[in-house]
Amino acid sequence: MSTAILTGTPVPGSPLEGDLRSLGFDVRTAPDAATALSLLASAPAADRVALVDQRFVGHLHALRLALTDPRFPAAAVTGALTAQPEARAALSAALTTVTNGTAADRTGTAADAPAVRTGGAGVVTEAEQPVTHTAPELPLADRVAAAVEADGTPVQHPELGSLVAGVPDTPADREQALAAVAAVDDEAVRLRSAVKARDGFFTTYCISPYSRYIARWCARRGLTPNQVTTASLFTALIAAGCAATGTRGGYVAAGLLLLFSFVLDCTDGQLARYSLQYSTMGAWLDATFDRAKEYAYYAGLAIGAARGGDDVWALALAAMVLQTVRHVVDFSFNEANYDSTAATAASAEGKEGKAVVGTPTTALSSRLDSVGWTVWVRRMIVLPIGERWAMIAVLTAVTTPRIVFYALLVGCAFAACYTTAGRVLRSVTRKAVRTDRAAQALADLADTGPLAELVARVTRRPARALPGVLPLLIAVAGGAAAVSMAAFGPLDSPVLVLGALVYVVTSGIAVAHRMGGALDWLIPPVFRATEYSTVLLFAARADVPGALPAAFGLVAAVAYHHYDTVYRIRGGAGAPPRGLVRSLGGHEGRTLLVAVLAAFSTAEFDLPLELTLLTVVVAVIALTESIRFWVSSGAPAVHDEGETA
Repeated sequence: MSTAILTGTPVPGSPLEGDLRSLGFDVRTAPDAATALSLLASAPAADRVALVDQRFVGHLHALRLALTDPRFPAAAVTGALTAQPEARAALSAALTTVTNGTAADRTGTAADAPAVRTGGAGVVTEAEQPVTHTAPELPLADRVAAAVEADGTPVQHPELGSLVAGVPDTPADREQALAAVAAVDDEAVRLRSAVKARDGFFTTYCISPYSRYIARWCARRGLTPNQVTTASLFTALIAAGCAATGTRGGYVAAGLLLLFSFVLDCTDGQLARYSLQYSTMGAWLDATFDRAKEYAYYAGLAIGAARGGDDVWALALAAMVLQTVRHVVDFSFNEANYDSTAATAASAEGKEGKAVVGTPTTALSSRLDSVGWTVWVRRMIVLPIGERWAMIAVLTAVTTPRIVFYALLVGCAFAACYTTAGRVLRSVTRKAVRTDRAAQALADLADTGPLAELVARVTRRPARALPGVLPLLIAVAGGAAAVSMAAFGPLDSPVLVLGALVYVVTSGIAVAHRMGGALDWLIPPVFRATEYSTVLLFAARADVPGALPAAFGLVAAVAYHHYDTVYRIRGGAGAPPRGLVRSLGGHEGRTLLVAVLAAFSTAEFDLPLELTLLTVVVAVIALTESIRFWVSSGAPAVHDEGETA
């Protein structure tokens, strides 16, 4: 429920009350601050509460952005302030302060309290000349918002663009504001802002021009983003089923359905932005279903190829491994540099922080961005989800699963080399000290289990003295030992375990120090590549029916756990509980276990069965904890605004 308290002097003929009711608010009127405080106290504790000046003039969508976005405890535009239950105490304290007349600063400039405030050009404000005014001249909502922020509670101020939101002081100002409102199409702005500001070429020009209208159609019929997301998942699963038939007709249908699934995938986010329906469940579904859809489709292609006598399970698993490692590179690099802007400011002020300076790589990138066509080329060559799914769909319809996977492996490998090389260059040419928050995020992404933890504790003192890039090189050496043994070691021999044991030791040494080195963000991707590749190689070399499909399931289950970790960190909720990571064995523990299974399997079909059982255990443990977290009240209500590669 939501309660809006209208404050100040009523304006005859104002549509404000009707607008607030259309946004779901129960509207009450308070002629003064004392009455507003009384109404605030009487509102149910679970209600979102808004203070809105009755003189407010602006677009309905400006009010919607300020008063209904569930992601922020408190938000405001000129003349309107809202607080969710968790910020109600701060709102009450601020309103009490203002009511008692103890607001600290009652002087300012006209720029502090303009006659009309907007998010863009087109509305004239008072000249920015020093003036003296009394507090009542400011809208009550603005004074309370300032007091809330002064008390330490963040207040979100949404970017309005060309939308109008203001509190005119005079009839002439009001007429001017109303004219400004009439000059901008509120619905057109709302529809345009439903599309991500940054998307791939295929999504921008081939999907979004019409998917935004599908999103509006869904909103007007009461559909939710979660329902559209679920529809996208089911469509992709049906596409995978069509691919699994192994017929040309099935492949054509699969390609068409995969494209339609992607249209729905774009629509759910646009619907969330259009109607501001962000939710914790939506964050979880959006974070996981894309990967589930793509990897299920890979499995469908592999099954369809097998029906035609072509075994491509190794290619399907290799494509999944490469794609997942690409994402880990993206996530790890972004988390390592998460605090760069704030740290730059701190450095400029002579404070401790992350000192970031311009690099030749970033300078070149900026120059390329100034040439319009290069922006799209650079976005396309990294093969983001839109381009990738379009390629998969077209190739499925006109070629074979084997060609689809060859194209995927070549395209993703090139994209991975391109993006990783650029990031390495930026990292080695940047003089920076990584913040503790970033270093901890990298440690969480490492997914270290109890065995590597034990090694880290034993070797902590010498490991902390390791210079520069040495921890990364140790991690790479251990990964190479594990992968080499899986690729070339004698099958059904205890010798296979040696590479995994070396990997356990090197993994512990690599994470024993603070992950603040310039290239330490590469350590989590090295761990992912080692674990996934080891599983792939053991299953492929076993040459036993069912081994590769079982390995595919195991990597999918482990990858889900790793994606879940990423999205928790990105949502600001921190990594999964250490108990979960330990119960899953960590990357080094699972790698060692798979090596033991490969070395000591005695019967021909032992390995597929053992990998299947391990898959079930990992999936049950990871999914149970993930579902518990994402449906809990403590999970973040976030929405991804950038296209995942």
